[in-house]
Amino acid sequence: MFPRDELEEMVQRWLEANRRCEERGDWRPLAELYTEDATYGWNVGPGQDFMAVGRDEIRELALGSEMGGLDGWSYPYQSILIDERQGQVVGFWKQVADARRPDGSPYEVPGIGGSWFRYGGGFRWRWQRDWFDLGNVTAVFVEMMKAGCCRTACGDAWTAPRPAPRSPATTRERRLPCRCGEGRCGDG
Repeated sequence: MFPRDELEEMVQRWLEANRRCEERGDWRPLAELYTEDATYGWNVGPGQDFMAVGRDEIRELALGSEMGGLDGWSYPYQSILIDERQGQVVGFWKQVADARRPDGSPYEVPGIGGSWFRYGGGFRWRWQRDWFDLGNVTAVFVEMMKAGCCRTACGDAWTAPRPAPRSPATTRERRLPCRCGEGRCGDG
């Protein structure tokens, strides 16, 4: 059990640190708000979980390489629920890019994502689990890539590669062997 005012202060510290990191486009400083042995993870599909274990992995992987290229994105919290008896906090957020569509609206992931935190005392999280709609995230990223306004981790604009023109010889060389052995399956 934790004092309610301590958890409310932790949430305020978290939100302020998030705002600073969004402005800088670097989320690694958030690692200081986790215990040394904290875990942070999320699911990206059946049997596919990402998990950073320990403050250093959280800094370098979850907040570093996994957030690479997302500078200019913001994650405004829509609602936050605090359970001081269990030391847990749940926050619901949006994912909004600074890039704009031709009509002037921002690229935004439809729906809502969230973070579930367990407090570890001392104004640090013991663990965090995120959830988001990977299908909607993918759809927005593909839309942005096609528009040429998605950045890579180094900050350069990422554009979808254009397929190189192929000669008939190149096309034949790339075909897979026929699976049926008689040329009926279309792979031969």
